[in-house]
Amino acid sequence: MAAQSSEIDETMKKLTSHPGFMGFLIINTDGIPIRSSLDHAEAVQYAGLLSLLATKSRAAVRELDPQNDVTFLRLRSKKHEILVAPDKEYILMVIQSPQIKTSSN
Repeated sequence: MAAQSSEIDETMKKLTSHPGFMGFLIINTDGIPIRSSLDHAEAVQYAGLLSLLATKSRAAVRELDPQNDVTFLRLRSKKHEILVAPDKEYILMVIQSPQIKTSSN
């Protein structure tokens, strides 16, 4: 268990160093925040809303093909980009500012 915790810590360090990183959240299958870099109220709000989105997305994909499953969701708005990686026991969410790519012609 300690090795798994240090692996999680290392992954979170890598995430926080990326440009545009705003926060991360790990929730369990019940939508309860386990770990977060967000304040508590914000973590609870993201957990409730995005766990519902992940559940509905998984149901829609399985309705189309029962042998398929959701592996990753990417939601982009004008202010944020939210990356959702659902797994069997946990859901990892990363919130970042959207990067606008410019061409250097």
